[in-house]
Amino acid sequence: MGSSSRVPDPEILPPSGAEYNAPQVQARRQPRWASSPATYFLVAVNCLVFLAMTMRHVSPISPTTEQLYAWGANNAGAVLILGQWEWLRIVTAMFVHVGILHLATNMWCLWNLGLLAEPLMGSAGVLSVYLLTGAAGNLLSTLWNWWSFHKDLAVYHSVFAFPVGAGASGAVFGIAGALIVLLKSPRLPVPPLELKKLRRSVIYFAAINLVLGLSISGGTHVFGAGINIDNSAHLGGFTCGLLFAAPMVPRLGSPKPVFQARLGAAVALVVVALVLFAFFIVRFAG
Repeated sequence: MGSSSRVPDPEILPPSGAEYNAPQVQARRQPRWASSPATYFLVAVNCLVFLAMTMRHVSPISPTTEQLYAWGANNAGAVLILGQWEWLRIVTAMFVHVGILHLATNMWCLWNLGLLAEPLMGSAGVLSVYLLTGAAGNLLSTLWNWWSFHKDLAVYHSVFAFPVGAGASGAVFGIAGALIVLLKSPRLPVPPLELKKLRRSVIYFAAINLVLGLSISGGTHVFGAGINIDNSAHLGGFTCGLLFAAPMVPRLGSPKPVFQARLGAAVALVVVALVLFAFFIVRFAG
């Protein structure tokens, strides 16, 4: 109970083709941060939260479950038993990380995928897909952890009967899911061969890391020790990313009014889906 060994600590690998970044349609003199402000903003917020945690004496290498919980990590018991403001953990958890290695791997992937995604969906789109798919991942994680650990409440009589979940990886998988859909668009002013290579690299990224996460978690379960990766958050974020991008068209190659209307529809669709999913989880746990 309360051991940090039960904290999901996903190790995800960046997509091999993300260095393309689709910058060829941008002005060469424009700084990269100016063409992708949402990506840099999200990376900065995650790093600042981690810095604040370490300044408040949270271990930068191996924080405890209690420390992560205090900083807003997700916890199925807190959300579904304590309720009310504890639902904010569905959002705050995607900005909390389990040590410097966890932060570094997630931010590297977020930076690569974000620079590729922002020309396609705009800054508002990147912020939306990060928050909504990260929330979707944390909701699915909440449901899975409640189903897996709620019987432990009879033993521990505490929300720490449930593992805490933290990290941006659910949102990172969400961005990957959205990219897989958007990179299929024939509207993009990118050579078809380059587009195909980019899309393949994102698909490989998602597939390899999902399989890797399942394999590591399986080994941890068999041997009783190791890293617990929150695969449900990865799967939830990835699935939500596919849903988010389904009604969209890429910003590049599309008329601005069409893109904005489709983006608004995508946000509305996912928000409704998440609200309904949250109601389902409450009924399931009740």
